[in-house]
Amino acid sequence: MRKIPRLAALGIMAALTVALGACSGSETPSGGAPASAAAAAPPMSAPGPADDGVTTANDVFGPACNMLPQGDAPGSLKNMGPQPVVNAARANPLLTTLVSAVGAVPGLADTLNAQQGVTVYAPSNAAFDELKAAIGDQAFTALLNNPQQLGALLSYHVVPKRYDAAGLVEAGRTTELAGGDVTIGGTPAAPTLTSGNGTQARVVCGNVPTSNATVFVIDKVLMPAR
Repeated sequence: MRKIPRLAALGIMAALTVALGACSGSETPSGGAPASAAAAAPPMSAPGPADDGVTTANDVFGPACNMLPQGDAPGSLKNMGPQPVVNAARANPLLTTLVSAVGAVPGLADTLNAQQGVTVYAPSNAAFDELKAAIGDQAFTALLNNPQQLGALLSYHVVPKRYDAAGLVEAGRTTELAGGDVTIGGTPAAPTLTSGNGTQARVVCGNVPTSNATVFVIDKVLMPAR
């Protein structure tokens, strides 16, 4: 499987970076021809130790966590925990736009579900709504219809090592599958993520466990440096 060349996404990344540079603050979440699977779904690097960054439902924190279903209902912490990350996210009411975006990239869902020991920065529905407002309906639709560029953007939200919130803050920086870094600040109870273009995201529901990943729902779509 070939890694997505970073240059393949530069055009739209530059446009998105300019648009997002005008945005500030945080929100609480609210509710061409297709590329081949090999080209669209980036390969994973070797994960860290299997027990690194593993969390439980008791470790989950953040103001949006109370929006999740309760008990055994689909999308609840109990329901998500035993499932691989994309399957787990499918019933999460905070992540419906992200799940649709992952599904638009051939092979990406299967690639993510098959991995062990990853961290996912998962933009909420509100984060994608903010991106759409910033760049306009036409550019947003074009992004969703371009698997190559969309795959590069989404892979910038995946770290090939599993972290919990304390581990992220201690690390101070993570390197993403798409290339480039995300800087971690704040505290384990309130981490912040700063992407390459300076966009700062707040964790609104963190330490969410799935069988192969720890998920941090965030209130911005992260962008690499231009």
